[in-house]
Amino acid sequence: MLTAFARAFKTPDLRKKLLFTLAIIVLYRLGSHIPVPGVSYKNVQFCVDQAQAGSNGGLFGLVNMFSGGALLQITIFALGIMPYITASIILQLLTVVIPKLENLKKEGQSGTAKITQYTRYLTIALAILQGTGLVATARSGALFQGCQVAGQIVPNRSIFTTVVMVVTMTAGTAVVMWLGELITDRGIGNGMSILMFISIAAGFIGALWQIKLQGKIADGWVEFGVVILVGLAMVALVVFVEQAQRRIPVQYAKRMIGRRAYGGTSTYIPLKVNQAGVIPVIFASSLLYIPALVVQFSGSTAPWAAWVQRHLADTNAPFHISMYFLLIVFFAFFYVAISFNPEEVADNMKKYGGFIPGIRAGRPTAEYLSFVLNRITWPGSLYLGLIALVPTMALAGFGANQNFPFGGTSILIIVGVGLETVKQIESQLQQRNYEGFLR
Repeated sequence: MLTAFARAFKTPDLRKKLLFTLAIIVLYRLGSHIPVPGVSYKNVQFCVDQAQAGSNGGLFGLVNMFSGGALLQITIFALGIMPYITASIILQLLTVVIPKLENLKKEGQSGTAKITQYTRYLTIALAILQGTGLVATARSGALFQGCQVAGQIVPNRSIFTTVVMVVTMTAGTAVVMWLGELITDRGIGNGMSILMFISIAAGFIGALWQIKLQGKIADGWVEFGVVILVGLAMVALVVFVEQAQRRIPVQYAKRMIGRRAYGGTSTYIPLKVNQAGVIPVIFASSLLYIPALVVQFSGSTAPWAAWVQRHLADTNAPFHISMYFLLIVFFAFFYVAISFNPEEVADNMKKYGGFIPGIRAGRPTAEYLSFVLNRITWPGSLYLGLIALVPTMALAGFGANQNFPFGGTSILIIVGVGLETVKQIESQLQQRNYEGFLR
């Protein structure tokens, strides 16, 4: 990987793309530290330090991780890339349900551009909604439970100040979306994925050092070393599984058009073991946070609220762990079912004269693809569930905070984005260094 980056910097056009991407990343991280107007920066920092010392990520731990720690500091990029991710997932799910969106998806580039436009509009709407919720939570003092100055984070409670804060965070989300598209167009890799990668990686050093400070054996260096070794083992496991795929061979029959023969080629359909990616983990985390969020905003002390706090809000509770694991497995199968249509693939193969050796074209091919997909989704979903439970085990073993650096969601995204970016750099290097047969 380091060799690929070194060679890329030696190529002038690739060097410009890499430097442009680095400049956008610097702007993004700068915006993640500029507080929103109307927020008491001193009180926010006091509560953030207290929350980190208490090793409690709170209900907003997942969103805070995706924003690179900007959410709890209430900066202009506090919402980060999360509204865009949510909007993209919603549009992808609606594509299966709404025929118009499905037709747009089949239209190629023009249809994709239209869906991207819808995603932008939905991102702004979600940013307004999430920004309003964040400001209301900060004003009520519920953003930092147990902090003495949590109620003074927003000293001015006027409507004008609230509107300015919501508009500022919404504009910040629009700027983040624009920066991601700039990286996609003029930089290296997928812009949104790169910004997500940077947001998560930004908290790695601090989380690792926190584990060292909280350690008790050899001044914390033993715990620090064990976490590093566990992290390297997890990275190797994630790389192995993310690259694993079942290749289904496909043969295309020869066709005579005039005097020329077309087709007769052999290829394969790559079915990844983890076809759903990190989406099931995000879905399961969000769904489990909803009941606890309702209890927090309602302030209820009823028996049902106490049950939710004891069994769902507590991430170490056996019921929470079991539900988290089962939801990840369920959403893995659910997402694969809506993102990969065996019948559509079988029809396309039949249309162009393709067939799987030993399997008849048409419905038998669709049934075979569905059977194989279900078989490989089981180990993929179990792998996702086990990886996602690593932060819980880390909490028990090392007393780490909720944003454990080698947690399931973070390590999946970092490894996935890193692999994809390196592949793009290597492919561009091959295009520029290819000399051909004749010199």
